[in-house]
Amino acid sequence: MLKDITIGQYIPGDSPVHKLDPRTKLIALVLYMVGLFLVNNFAGYLVVTLFTIGLIILSGISIVTIIKGFRPLILIIVLTLTLHVFMTEGHILWQWGFLKITVEGLRQGIFMALRLMYLVSITSLLTLTTTPIALTDGLEKVLKAFFVPIAHELAMMMTIALRFIPTLIEETEKIMKAQMARGADFESGGLLSRAKSLIPLLVPLFLSSFRRADELAMAMEARCYRGGEQRTRMKQLVMGGRDVFAYFLIVAFLGVSIYSRFW
Repeated sequence: MLKDITIGQYIPGDSPVHKLDPRTKLIALVLYMVGLFLVNNFAGYLVVTLFTIGLIILSGISIVTIIKGFRPLILIIVLTLTLHVFMTEGHILWQWGFLKITVEGLRQGIFMALRLMYLVSITSLLTLTTTPIALTDGLEKVLKAFFVPIAHELAMMMTIALRFIPTLIEETEKIMKAQMARGADFESGGLLSRAKSLIPLLVPLFLSSFRRADELAMAMEARCYRGGEQRTRMKQLVMGGRDVFAYFLIVAFLGVSIYSRFW
């Protein structure tokens, strides 16, 4: 299940989404999230669904790859849906004792579950179609445009964190297999017992993380890495016609979301 986490991974490709400027992708991601949180009816979510599926198809990333990213979040999605279905007051559809399902709860639960799934999909799509270096440069440019004083350091930290998600997942898998070979059991028992069985993973995982961080810092220092204004780049970020078209699409999507919300 850990290998199904898609955030932080990169899949090389030649699709129009891959070729977009990373600044365009980051700004489009923020506008997409704004539009997603604005919609509150079935017509709006239909537009969001069609737009999201269109982006995935346009990116050339397999829909199966995106769906695999939901597996680690199934418990959270089901819990979100269940809480809204049974906790929201409204017109009762079914009731048994203190348990009741309302029309408003069912509606709100479906919307929140879809919202969570779409957020995971579009965030995964960003990292799947953008190299870590391009993502760092784009994030730094965007932060500087908003006058953030430590833009380079923030961009570097966030990108390194995203980059090391797959590495830590792989390390966790190795530790689990090593402990299972020594008799550890991570599969049997209830949810609480399975959660407790994962505690022995934390110490070696933290030690491995600190070791990798120290090795990365030493490697950057050995190569005389110095961030800041004087740092040059081999590839400069340049926006083209496809970026203008992407801005037009995302602004149109935001406009439709606002229209579906208020009118």
